[in-house]
Amino acid sequence: MSIERQTNSTGSDSASVKGVTKAAILLVGLDRDSGAEVLKHLDSDIVEDITREIAQLDLVDPVQRGKIIEEFYNLALARQYMKQGGIPYARALLEKALPADQASYILKVIEHEVNKRPFAFLAKTDAENLMTFIQDEHPQTIALILSHVTPDKSAEILAGLPLNKQLEVVTRIANMDNTNPEVIKEVEKGLEMRLSGVMSQTFQTAGGVEAVAEVLNLADRTTEKGILEALEGQDPDLVEQIRRLMFVFEDILLVNDKGIQLVLKEIENEELALALKTASEELQEKIFKNMSDRASQLIKEDMEYMGPVRVSDVEGAQQRIVDVVRRLEDSGELIISGRGTEREMIV
Repeated sequence: MSIERQTNSTGSDSASVKGVTKAAILLVGLDRDSGAEVLKHLDSDIVEDITREIAQLDLVDPVQRGKIIEEFYNLALARQYMKQGGIPYARALLEKALPADQASYILKVIEHEVNKRPFAFLAKTDAENLMTFIQDEHPQTIALILSHVTPDKSAEILAGLPLNKQLEVVTRIANMDNTNPEVIKEVEKGLEMRLSGVMSQTFQTAGGVEAVAEVLNLADRTTEKGILEALEGQDPDLVEQIRRLMFVFEDILLVNDKGIQLVLKEIENEELALALKTASEELQEKIFKNMSDRASQLIKEDMEYMGPVRVSDVEGAQQRIVDVVRRLEDSGELIISGRGTEREMIV
């Protein structure tokens, strides 16, 4: 659903309902866990608007709620069609499945979403083909393009570049901030002649250390280690920032059970109890299930009777455990799901 602050016209009884009100009605209709999961993926200002709208909701007409849920479903379906075969494919299917006015509205929303994103045309471009077109470009141009494609595609392209160019591109992504739309347009036009193109009219925030961390998280271990080791000689502070963002305490959820058990052998109970003070219930449960009942009970008691602690102390304990995880991963003793390790394994 398009969550906007203006009125959306759907050609139905919900035509006068604001986007934020539709989102509030939809979330109220979900169970609490599902609603909370949706909110996690929204910007904080949107979450604030929706929360305020939920608080102001009175009784919702069941017919209106049904139309809003149907609209959301149709939008989700249209996005799926678009990913499978692009806008023409989505249009053909929607026009067969929906009344003309509904199909037209859904398509307008989807086309607006696509056209407002820089380099959106690259979504259907194979990483290998894209690499052919951009590998000889200036590192700044490559960095701009990689900042606007999905992290997994960016990681695949990065892995295919020579090491010296990898370092230049990673450094430029890390230091990238707001990019002038005219620059984006020029780069897009160059690719448009060979692939396809869209225009951007607003400043776009892209890159940053977080983007590098996300890309390297998805790269294979050889590429990741090669880049970080070479980059460390040039900018050790930058490497430390990247490493701290690549794997955080909650990411221990991605470690397999055998790996969790290896980590626990190196952690004192007091340190673990302190680190788990602010951990999610899901992570706590994963840790406890890899301990004996007696040991997990002792940790729970330590946490209960610990009393107030400084946030810095908790974060310090968590970082020390993260350091253990990364050391064990580097030595090949544990696996972190989704970090390229699976591609290196022989089954």
